Amino acid sequence: MKSIKIQCPAKINLDLKVINKREDGFHNIESVMQTISLFDYLTISVEESDNVEIVLSGSSLEIPYDERNLVYKAARLFLETTKLSGYINIYTEKNIPIAAGLAGGSTDAAGTLYGLNKLFDEILTIEELHNLCAKLGSDLNVCLQGGCLKAFGRGENIEKLPYKEFDVNLIKPKTLGISAKEAYTKFAYKFANNVNINNRENFVNDLEWAIIDDYEVLQAIKRAYPTAIMTGSGSTYYSFVDEFNATDEYWVCNGLKSISTGVEII
Repeated sequence: MKSIKIQCPAKINLDLKVINKREDGFHNIESVMQTISLFDYLTISVEESDNVEIVLSGSSLEIPYDERNLVYKAARLFLETTKLSGYINIYTEKNIPIAAGLAGGSTDAAGTLYGLNKLFDEILTIEELHNLCAKLGSDLNVCLQGGCLKAFGRGENIEKLPYKEFDVNLIKPKTLGISAKEAYTKFAYKFANNVNINNRENFVNDLEWAIIDDYEVLQAIKRAYPTAIMTGSGSTYYSFVDEFNATDEYWVCNGLKSISTGVEII
C-alpha cells in the first residue's frame, strides 16, 4: 500500500465580474483569485487491485462520502482517464467551511487529482491534470496552480499574476451556506430585470450585489465591517484591515495569509 498526504488551500476572490451567460448554462466571469493559508488535508492510500474501488471518509458530518462528493468524482475521472485500477481510500480532514465561496470542494478535488498522480508516478502531465480539473468544476484549476491568478470563462481558464503577501481575515454566518447555482440564478434575475442595477458599481463582487438583499446576516456583516468583501458565491466575507469578532452566529478565522502555492504534498 502507498499513501500520501495533500494540503489543499482555500481561495478568495479579490474581485468577480459576471460577463454573460453561456449556452451551456454557466456564466462567463473575470475574477482575480488568491489562495490563502486555510487548508483541508487529504490522506490518500492506494492498494493494488484488478478492480476499481473508491472509499471516502472524513472529519465533517456535513458532506456526503459517496459518489456525490467531488473528491469521488475526481478519483473516478483520474482512474478512467489513465485506465488504472486499484483500491483507493481517501480521508478528508475538513477545515474549510462548505458552501462558503472558498472553493473547499474544488480544492479537495484538485488535491485528489494531484495526489493520485503522484502515487501513480506522475502518469499525467501538469497540462493533463489541468484538463481534468476543467472538466470537474470552475475553481479546480486555480487550486491546482495556486498563488494569484486571473480566471476567465467559467473560472477554468487561468493566467498567473504577480504574487503579493498580505494578511486576511474571514467571517461566515454559521447557518448560512450559498450555492453557486443560487448566487448566479439571483444575479441573472436581477440583471435581466434591472433590479438595483446602479448599485452593482458599489460592489467588488457581482455575486455579493446579487444576494445581499436577501440575507440579513450578510447585511449585518456589511454594517459592522463596511470594507469587508464577499468571496465567490458567499457566504464568507474577508477583510484585509479588520479583525472579526467571533459570536455564536458567525464562524471567524483571523490571521490568515496569502500563499504562493496550490495543492501540495506535506
